[in-house]
Amino acid sequence: MLIRYGYDITVTCPQPTPMVCLLTVHDDRAADIRSAEKVVTRPEVPTRVYRDLFGNVCRRFVAPVGDFSIWGDGTVEDDGVRDPVELGAAEIPVADLPDDCLVYLTGSRYCETDRLSQLAWDLFGTVNPGWGRVQAICDFVNRHIMFGYQNARATRTAFEAYHEGVGVCRDYAHLAIAFCRCMNIPARYVNGYLGDIGVPIVNPSDFSAWMEVFLDGRWMTFDPRNNIPRIGRIVVARGRDAADIPLINSFGPHVLKSFRVWTYDVTDLPPTTGTC
Repeated sequence: MLIRYGYDITVTCPQPTPMVCLLTVHDDRAADIRSAEKVVTRPEVPTRVYRDLFGNVCRRFVAPVGDFSIWGDGTVEDDGVRDPVELGAAEIPVADLPDDCLVYLTGSRYCETDRLSQLAWDLFGTVNPGWGRVQAICDFVNRHIMFGYQNARATRTAFEAYHEGVGVCRDYAHLAIAFCRCMNIPARYVNGYLGDIGVPIVNPSDFSAWMEVFLDGRWMTFDPRNNIPRIGRIVVARGRDAADIPLINSFGPHVLKSFRVWTYDVTDLPPTTGTC
């Protein structure tokens, strides 16, 4: 199938403001690109891209005074298969983990393993290790947190999400990641596009957050917010938590004026030309 994705974001700046945006599809989908992502700014400003320490595509520019918009649109080919479920996937002992996994075992800005470790072992210590334990963590987080955009707070941590019992997809991901790390299972934060393909349309389109967990020698997708295998995930960025991969990192004050995201299957639709 072909999935069209994109965004249109407008901010208002009181002064020229340097920004770094992580909005471009990750390089690991490069072979799937069928219509290269076109990026337009209004007003037009020079931009350039670089890769951060996690391999994410970052776009750097200076937003001028006043309203500033950045718009992007592209198409990828997807196999249309739901997230794989591998019930036999095993945990890897810490001593045998690859070196680059170790950073995803320790606490981070939004995932306070030190404050959640005892709780994690109390809840999941007797669960069979491997896929089943990670799924038990996702099941618990899915039940424990009540979703609602009105509950969004950019500073909420995993520990706070557990005690408040409310949040949005990033809070689900942070709490599940923290629990996994407490159980010595490497887990990393992912954001990207996830359209309502193969499921009822419930919420307005938005960027989504989920997690990847290292089992059986490879990274596997888990989604504590939706908690069912989904079709058509498009990864934008990966990191230890949301602090590593903000959609917009602004080095100065700004106000978000509008925010629109789209992700949908265009396989059977006539070709269209995107406009900003």
